[in-house]
Amino acid sequence: MRLLDRYLLRELLIPLFYCLSGFLVFWISFDLFSELDDYQQRGLRTPEIARLYLIKTPELLVVVLPIALLLALLYALTTHARHQELTAMRAAGISLWRFTAPYFAVGVVFTFALFALNELWVPKSVEAVEAILHRSSTAQSTDPGGRWHPKLHFHNARHGRFWSLGAFNLDTFEMKNPHVSWRASDRTERSLNARRAVRTNETWLFLEVEEFTYRTTGEVDTTPMKTNALVVPEFTETPEQIKSEIRINQLRSLISPKGAQLSLSEILNYLRLHPDPSPKDFALLQTQLHGRLAWPLTCLVVVLIAIPFGAASARRNVFVGVASSIFICFVFFILMRLGVALGSGNWVTPWLAAWLPNIAFGGTGLWLTARVR
Repeated sequence: MRLLDRYLLRELLIPLFYCLSGFLVFWISFDLFSELDDYQQRGLRTPEIARLYLIKTPELLVVVLPIALLLALLYALTTHARHQELTAMRAAGISLWRFTAPYFAVGVVFTFALFALNELWVPKSVEAVEAILHRSSTAQSTDPGGRWHPKLHFHNARHGRFWSLGAFNLDTFEMKNPHVSWRASDRTERSLNARRAVRTNETWLFLEVEEFTYRTTGEVDTTPMKTNALVVPEFTETPEQIKSEIRINQLRSLISPKGAQLSLSEILNYLRLHPDPSPKDFALLQTQLHGRLAWPLTCLVVVLIAIPFGAASARRNVFVGVASSIFICFVFFILMRLGVALGSGNWVTPWLAAWLPNIAFGGTGLWLTARVR
């Protein structure tokens, strides 16, 4: 690595650290004041609240990382421009693209980091936060049996099975009052009722079971098969697929949980159960899928936006460049949210709704960067 690259990186990473820390402190403080009454009602103590926000850090980083990178780039570039360092580099024969290469390298690293955070850490942190909040609630109640999702119904379209659950435990994967109807390999229609079911050895174990068989004539056996325990190996539905069904049902609802969104694994799990979703569900899933892929690239778009405004001539008003760039990024984030809403509602082609802000603003940033003198 050249001495110049090390210098530029050092001058970027220091303000980046301060911007990132400042945004995290601001975001945590804002969220804490908003949720403090709820935490007090749940009986959370200070160490538990601190642990909760430590776990939520990946979720917060996904939001603040592009913004912090933008401000750090603007600060670093305007500082270099004010001290005529950029002019000296250009006079020494170093092109704009060459001395901004370290910034693009940081943008690429942050793109991969943001993707990893979004897909590997954020889903786990959301689950962990929900578990902490649930434990604090059940500690004051008489039912500490884990997180239960009531009345779940779903259809495994790939294998033709209909499931109806009285309740599903998100922690232990236990089912209450499961009912399953399906067509067996011998072409007979069957239905199964059980008092409960548990997950063991990668299969579902049904307890206190009644199984009905419907003949091809439409008649049902009057004496169902009864047993205390039954394992049905052909039931290949996994807890992760059931949880993805719950998440997508929540996202469909008019009042979805705070911060509800889908990871790529949840989308793929749902599509394994529903290979031919309805047009409305297809639009929702495709928009979410492309949105998850497009969001990490925001870090590269931010670099393209910052360079033409931060690296402008020192004769230009620095405040104008910074304010213009921040305004453009604000419009970018608004358009991204608007695109997701339009794509999810099937008003705009899903892939276009998710990628258009990146394409439009990235292209504009490239054009403006090429015009920098």
